[in-house]
Amino acid sequence: MTSTSCEPTRSARVSATEVTVHRQPVVRPDRSVRGYAVRVVIRAPITLAHSGEELDALAHAEYATLDLAALAGGNVLFVRATTAMLTGAWPLPGTTSGLVLEVPRHFADVPDAADHLRRLRASGVVLALADYVPGGGQDALLPLVDFAKVDLGRGDDVAAAAVAHAHQGWVTVIAERVDSEAAVRFCASHGVEMLQGPLFQRDATPTAREFTTGQTQCLELMTLLTAAEVDLDRVIAVVLSDPEFTMRVLQLVNSTAYGVRGRIDSARRAVVLLGPLPLRTLAMASLIGARSHATAGLWFVLTRAVACRSLADDDVAYTVGLLSAVGSQLQLDPADLIARTGVSDDVGDALRTLSGPYGPVLAAVLAHEENDLAGVEATGLAPVDVAHAYLDAVADALGTATALSGSHA
Repeated sequence: MTSTSCEPTRSARVSATEVTVHRQPVVRPDRSVRGYAVRVVIRAPITLAHSGEELDALAHAEYATLDLAALAGGNVLFVRATTAMLTGAWPLPGTTSGLVLEVPRHFADVPDAADHLRRLRASGVVLALADYVPGGGQDALLPLVDFAKVDLGRGDDVAAAAVAHAHQGWVTVIAERVDSEAAVRFCASHGVEMLQGPLFQRDATPTAREFTTGQTQCLELMTLLTAAEVDLDRVIAVVLSDPEFTMRVLQLVNSTAYGVRGRIDSARRAVVLLGPLPLRTLAMASLIGARSHATAGLWFVLTRAVACRSLADDDVAYTVGLLSAVGSQLQLDPADLIARTGVSDDVGDALRTLSGPYGPVLAAVLAHEENDLAGVEATGLAPVDVAHAYLDAVADALGTATALSGSHA
């Protein structure tokens, strides 16, 4: 009798494995962006087992497809390294931005780990310990790195000990999973230098506020531009009533991002050429206002909006993502934002309670921003689909964010 092995072939195992890319901002306490953290996450069914070499090969193949410079947007890029990268068996990722290699926790168990890190440092590579916990093998590597990442998900006591030990070694601390106001307070009280997590927390306390005349006009534009039938004459009238906004419309339509042939000098023509979606985006950018780190904030807002639109294949979902991100950034009560913009009940339900036809899409994008895999799965969307949509949105949003930031100059 011939026996048949039930062990899956390598190609079958790889095809059954999900490989996704996650990206989060690394910010200073004032929320200005220092850089972005990128890591490849590999998920396989529990019935499959991959060797370390296979996992490294999957990660290397994914890194090779990424435009790391676009993901960095001119900022520092923190890349979760593989064992092969750290030992020199695989070349380091190429990027025009500053590169920081994150050393996984398990690398402390690799023979000659410290020697490998010394070699990298001698060649000018900046290093960070990932998921640093004091009292183990990572302590021997601490003097060889510039940064230590501390996972707040391990609990306050463990995190506090890790922060204190890293600071004793004069190592800069980056706190991970900073996704709540409590986490932000912990970082402030323990002198954490940088925070990694969503650019704006979901549980930030909404504040009542008075809007300026210009901001009120931006909200009126949002109301007009989200209507089933757009009143173009009224849109043009609102744009022309604000000289500063008119200037931004002209600057945007004449920017390289839109590739218009010849100079557009007519604000009326510029409004028509831009169309409702870019005008909606510009109105939200103007509502946020110019800041020293405007591009990063706008990039985040637009990425969420584009990801929602991609997953839902619907421009209304773009509005949902846009309003959600702006509301988070400005700490606005969703009910106030909904009332002022006059959006539909479907949009309002998504913003208030993550319900209705667009609620699951927004919930999935929010969970992905927080690296909450279970949260993504709970929405019914596939994490790999959400991750790919978000990664594509990052690149799509950068050009627009740069152009919009330029229009604030």
